[in-house]
Amino acid sequence: MVRIYTDEIINAVCLHISERRGVQPTDVEVQLSWDEEYGYTAELWVSGRSQYLIESNLLEAIEQFIYSHYNRRVFRSDIRLGLNEDEGEFWADIVG
Repeated sequence: MVRIYTDEIINAVCLHISERRGVQPTDVEVQLSWDEEYGYTAELWVSGRSQYLIESNLLEAIEQFIYSHYNRRVFRSDIRLGLNEDEGEFWADIVG
């Protein structure tokens, strides 16, 4: 099992969005969140515009990040997101 934390999840989203939008990863700002109604989401800003990602988008970004940085092919069903609310720390467990 591999566990990645908030910083790597944010890096995964930045790399994923920068590739899709044709911008530099440093041009993407990301804020992760969780609530009972929507689950895990991210608000991101690119070129002054805001966008929300839902959990499936986060899983897609993490899936690609794990493949490119850890050389492991995983599927979204292999990724479990979690949050330590006391510390505000997000994590993703990758099993399989």
